[in-house]
Amino acid sequence: MNRIDALKQAAFQKDEFEYFLIFNNTNLTYFTSFPGATALLVPKQGESVLYVSSVNFEQAKAETSGLSVELVKQGENLIQKVANFAARTNSIKFAVDSLSIESWRAFSKVLGGEERLEPAGNIVRELRKVKDPQEIKLIREACKLTSEGMQVACETIRPGIKEKEVAAEIEYAMRKQGSDGTGFDTIIASGASSAFPHGSCSERTICEGDLVIVDLGATYKFYRSDMTRTFIAGKVSEKQNKSYEAVKDAHRKAFQTIKPVVPAKNVDAAARQAIELAGFSEFFVHNLGHGVGLEVHEAPILSPDSTEALAAGNVVTDEPGIYLPGYGGVRIEDTVLVTSDGAEKLTIGSYSLKPAS
Repeated sequence: MNRIDALKQAAFQKDEFEYFLIFNNTNLTYFTSFPGATALLVPKQGESVLYVSSVNFEQAKAETSGLSVELVKQGENLIQKVANFAARTNSIKFAVDSLSIESWRAFSKVLGGEERLEPAGNIVRELRKVKDPQEIKLIREACKLTSEGMQVACETIRPGIKEKEVAAEIEYAMRKQGSDGTGFDTIIASGASSAFPHGSCSERTICEGDLVIVDLGATYKFYRSDMTRTFIAGKVSEKQNKSYEAVKDAHRKAFQTIKPVVPAKNVDAAARQAIELAGFSEFFVHNLGHGVGLEVHEAPILSPDSTEALAAGNVVTDEPGIYLPGYGGVRIEDTVLVTSDGAEKLTIGSYSLKPAS
């Protein structure tokens, strides 16, 4: 079953909607494997219509199949165009994945009332949570490229090199191996800045004894990956080793908990308990993990208050961390596939504090 057919089955089985409108750029890529469209109209019966601007029109016709491609001319109002089509159908209700409040009002006005529009982004969210075999194949390749990038980081980090230089070496290596780009801005956070969970990458020179968090991801054919390792540029202190071992233990225990049907909050709890037992509970300040796919942060979320259960085909991160303000931080992260009977790490790399250099 292709993804548009899966959407039809999920959206129309209760006869609530007669059309489903996709506007979100990532969702458009998910359903069409084409990144340059502006909207997709999926009918309960018949052929779907992909709306594309003139700059992408010919490419869309060449690279998509199983749907009609309609031109949105320069200066033409997309919402008005789709709404006019919808108004002619006399349909009762239209499902919409996402729309700005201004567009929502304009759309409902043409249709004759907001009661003909229904926000239904959650239907798409549920479809995207479970990856199909083709998605898993692409994520696996993105993870392979990311693992190679992390090996370059391991070989590059040393006292005297700048954070941005490390990032440049990583990104160049991944590009050479086939990456379409980074999944997000590469993080090389050293010294005290490694205590910022969303640290960046600066001109700072890495110093002897620094903790260095490396958080990176590759993109391959639209799909992303996410991986973090923490290194020491020089001699490892007892305090650094203690926090690192606590994170490594939490990472391992969380991974061992990942299985189908297991509540996502239980996986988070396994890591959180390990860090608490090590005496660092107040310094684990974020959720354990998140889904990865076309976006680097998507469903499901592994958090203390999650109400979701894992399912085979989910791709999630396992990324516990300890962040000591003014001192430094430790995070270890892998992208993990939930299998039929457990889990598989898709990113591969050493769990040693010491870089190869």
